[in-house]
Amino acid sequence: MQTVLLIEDSKLLRLANESTLRKAGYRVLSAADGEEALSVAHNGQPDVILLDILLPKISGEAVLRQLKEDSATAQIPVVVLSGLSQANAERLQSDGAADFLEKSKMLADPQCLLHAIERILGPITTATQ
Repeated sequence: MQTVLLIEDSKLLRLANESTLRKAGYRVLSAADGEEALSVAHNGQPDVILLDILLPKISGEAVLRQLKEDSATAQIPVVVLSGLSQANAERLQSDGAADFLEKSKMLADPQCLLHAIERILGPITTATQ
């Protein structure tokens, strides 16, 4: 089972996205702040990380940089989730983000989160066929 680490400080958004991901067949790890995110990423070794950019304790941008500088987590693809505009996408991708999703688009279409993961990991496979 593919594992997704969801890093989101908004409890409401975190629970909604966790539900969407679990229903799609992913194992979900979660973190609510930057410090917890780094610990869970290092210990949980997820297949992909969904990273909110505005986080308490350590900013999402700093988390992204630290993930990419750590040999244990550097190869894990990171999708940045942000309420900020797409204008930041290029800078974040130069810092190592694999993709960028605006939260407003995720709220309008929860499937866009799954599509972003599938672009990176490929379609999810289920053992029950």
